[in-house]
Amino acid sequence: MKKVAFYTLGCKLNYAETSTLSRMFEQRGYKKTAFTDTPDIFIINTCSVTDNADKKCRKIVREARTISPNAYIAVVGCYAQLKPQEIANIPGVDAVLGAAEKFQLLDLLDGFVRKDKPRVLASNISAASRFTSSFSIGDRTRTFLKVQDGCDYSCSFCTIPLARGASRSDTIAGIVETAREIAATEVREIVLTGVNTGDFGMHGGKRREKFIDLIRALDEVEGIDRFRISSIEPNLLTDEIIAFVASSKRFVPHFHIPLQSGSNKILKLMRRRYLREVYADRVQKIKSLMPYACIGADVITGFPGETHEDFLETYRFVNELEVSYLHVFTYSERANTPAASMAGSVPLPDRAERSRMLHILSDKKRRAFYEQNIGRIATVLFENDVENGRMHGFTENYIRVSAPYDPLLINELQTVRLTGMEKNGLMEAEEVTLTGAVAE
Repeated sequence: MKKVAFYTLGCKLNYAETSTLSRMFEQRGYKKTAFTDTPDIFIINTCSVTDNADKKCRKIVREARTISPNAYIAVVGCYAQLKPQEIANIPGVDAVLGAAEKFQLLDLLDGFVRKDKPRVLASNISAASRFTSSFSIGDRTRTFLKVQDGCDYSCSFCTIPLARGASRSDTIAGIVETAREIAATEVREIVLTGVNTGDFGMHGGKRREKFIDLIRALDEVEGIDRFRISSIEPNLLTDEIIAFVASSKRFVPHFHIPLQSGSNKILKLMRRRYLREVYADRVQKIKSLMPYACIGADVITGFPGETHEDFLETYRFVNELEVSYLHVFTYSERANTPAASMAGSVPLPDRAERSRMLHILSDKKRRAFYEQNIGRIATVLFENDVENGRMHGFTENYIRVSAPYDPLLINELQTVRLTGMEKNGLMEAEEVTLTGAVAE
C-alpha cells in the first residue's frame, strides 16, 4: 500500500479540493499519511493569490524531496495552471497538472512511477468546464463545501479566471445530497465556499439556478446545525438573501463581503462591479436586521494609482463602517493582469505602511465588535483546538471563544454567556442553562 501526503497552500476552496483528492486516493487503496512520514507520493496544491507562490512551492518541493528522496511529487492548483513550465523546472518535481486535469491525476499519472523528465499536463483554461464536487471532512469540526468554481468577472488585479476558468456550479440537488452525506458524519457546521460563491447557478454557460434558492434548500437539511457563507460579493448580496439569513433556521449571522477599496476611483480602476455606496448600503441592511451580525471585509492597499488621499478615503470609509474585522492584502503585481502595467505604482514602503495601518484598524474593529457582545447569550461550537488547558470555538456570529478544556464539549454546541475579553483578544464565556428562552 503506497503512502500519499498532501500539502495545501491558499484558500478554503483549495482545502476542500485537497480533502476530496485525499478521499479519491484512499478509495483506490492508497494510505493517507503525514507529510513527514516518508510518503511514496506528495501532492502539493498551490495558490496564485498569495505572494511568492513560486518561492513557497519551491520550498515545499525541496522539503518533500529531503523527507522522502525517491517519492513522486505532483503539483496541482492555481499556480500550476498559470505557470506549469515554471513549476516543472523546479528540481524534484515529477508532474504538473492544470485545472482540467487535477481531479484525474490518479488515471493520468500511471501508477506514480518517476520518469527522467517531469510531465506537464495543463490544458488551456477553457478546458476547465466541468464542476467537481469537493468538501473537506475529518480535518475540522466545520466542513468547507464547494458550491461554485471559476469566475466570469474581470477584476484588473486578479488571475483567478486564468487559473480556474469560467463560472460553473453544482446543482442545488447535488449540493443538498452532499450536505446530507456530510450530515451523516459528526460535522455540525458547513461553510459554503467557491471562487465567486454568490454567482452560483451557472451550468453550461447559462444561469439555471439562483443562490437564494440554494440556501433555502440547504436550510431544510436535517443533521447540520449551522451553515455559514464564506464570502459573497456586495453586488450579489441581495436584500432577499440578507432577509433570508436573518430569519433562517440554520444560516448564521456572519457575512464576509469583499470591499477591496473605499475609493470609487480605485474601485473603477480595479474593475469592481459596485461603488462604495452599494457596499455601505449592504452593511446598513445587514445591521438593521441583525444588529449583532459579524461582517468581515477584504481590503487591498497599494493598488496602482492609489494616492495617499485615496488611501485615507478608504481608511475613513472603513473606520465609519460597522464591519467587524478586515482581511488586509498588500497589492503585488501579477503577470497577465491589466493592473500590472498600470501607471502610478505605489512604492513598497508606502504599501507596507498602509497595510500596517489597516491591520491596526482591523484589530480595533474586532475588539469593538467583541465588546459589543459582552453579556449576550450565544451558542459556541467547540473544536478540538486545545492550548494551555483552554479549548476554543466560534459563536454563530464568529466570535472566537476560550473556555477551560472539557473533552465532552468537543464538537458540541454549548449555550454560553459572553463575559469579557482575555488579554489575547479571545472572548471568555460561562455556561448557562436556558429554560424556554432563546439566545439573544
